[in-house]
Amino acid sequence: MNIKITKIKEIQVDLPVIYLAEKEEDLINLSFSPSEFEYIKTQTSDKKANIKINSYPKWSYIAWVNTEKEQHIVKEKLRREAGKLYSDIKLNKHSKILVVDLCNNAEYTLAFTEGLALSHYQFLKYYSDPVEKKNHLEEILIYNTLVDDKQISELNFLLESVYSTKDLVNEPVSFLNADQLSLEIKKLGETAGFEVEVFNKKKIESLKMNGLLAVNKGSIDPPTFTILTWKPDNAVNKNPFVLVGKGVVYDTGGLNIKTGNYMDNMKSDMAGAAAVAGTIHSITKAKLPVYVIGLVPATDNRPNGNAYASDDIITMHSGTTVEVKNTDAEGRLILADALSFAKKFKPELVIDLATLTGSAHAAIGDLGIVAMSNVKDDHFEQLKISGNNVYERIVEFPIWEEYDEMLKSDIADIKNIGGTEAGAITAAKFLEHFTDYPWIHLDIAGPAFLTKHDNYRGIGATAVGVRLLFNFFRNQQ
Repeated sequence: MNIKITKIKEIQVDLPVIYLAEKEEDLINLSFSPSEFEYIKTQTSDKKANIKINSYPKWSYIAWVNTEKEQHIVKEKLRREAGKLYSDIKLNKHSKILVVDLCNNAEYTLAFTEGLALSHYQFLKYYSDPVEKKNHLEEILIYNTLVDDKQISELNFLLESVYSTKDLVNEPVSFLNADQLSLEIKKLGETAGFEVEVFNKKKIESLKMNGLLAVNKGSIDPPTFTILTWKPDNAVNKNPFVLVGKGVVYDTGGLNIKTGNYMDNMKSDMAGAAAVAGTIHSITKAKLPVYVIGLVPATDNRPNGNAYASDDIITMHSGTTVEVKNTDAEGRLILADALSFAKKFKPELVIDLATLTGSAHAAIGDLGIVAMSNVKDDHFEQLKISGNNVYERIVEFPIWEEYDEMLKSDIADIKNIGGTEAGAITAAKFLEHFTDYPWIHLDIAGPAFLTKHDNYRGIGATAVGVRLLFNFFRNQQ
């Protein structure tokens, strides 16, 4: 299903082609007939719409580049122009398409090509006839002398990882329970070359990860705790970056069961775990010189006979006691055990990714990531820059100490929810309690899974976080 991106040294005139152009004059030396060029002139009044020309038997497309905006916005507009053009590529059943950059800008070419490739993704596993549904495009060719082979390789690796991440999130729990998630991560480790260790329930019990075990009590399937490690000899960091991903493979809400349609798409509640796996897959394939560890606590959350209940008291891996006030606030419980476990690695930085709160989704919709942090260095600013670069933008919320008051319990050290206000913040404050190192929390509840098609992001899983973190780690070199 993956698509191949290839750089070529000469333009292949027989292929359908997309020209990236900033102005009409860029097109003068091309092989358009006088009538075609006149047609182009009539279509370029506002330079907002792509132009399509059928020079039988060859198709030509023109995508206008508006360079008046900031660079990260220009690149995003190019990705989205690519997403619009992909519908024509699909309709015309092109198996190959050539991208020719007349602006002579490597970043523009790569962004546009990325948009095309991301638009190509499909999840076809459960169709009775997937071949009939399959898109025809197999290869994107690039003609741009400024794009180097390393950039092409990295883009291919990144797209492979994004596709794999989307596949994981789109899988239903009937296939992808906690045990299967660990097996799928093992497969990714084998193909990329990172180490994978899986803790079974007995090992989890020995580590007293009682947050994970409590959430798992209502399930007939055991929990897993998966450790992913990429430690190259030339790593620029002595202490690891640690990524922690929420792996709730299905969330019913437990005994505080979700009502109405709030249970729809809860197979995506492990999107954070999938993003951790996809990120480490991408940096390993690209052989980035960074030492990174991933931690994935995984279970489903169900209201079975012995399910954990409101008013339960849990003694966490850290020794902290937690009063449960809502069983639908389960993600923070399994993440807390993983964040506590991360202390043993003496991390340079810990980043957790989680579809944690509806509050984050309500606050900014699906257009960005809600983030909070305790870091005192420039890592958070670097992550924000990466968020702009790939257009997985970060919105910082405060984690003022006054919010701790909302989590105080009368009978335990802390309770697992605050009040009706500031839900995304109090969830992060709960997690912060289990950290003693530089830490960034990314609440991806909004953008992780889309119920309506959105250009190159598609529908369903978006793999949010993978492109963001790949860009971040690439910039650590």
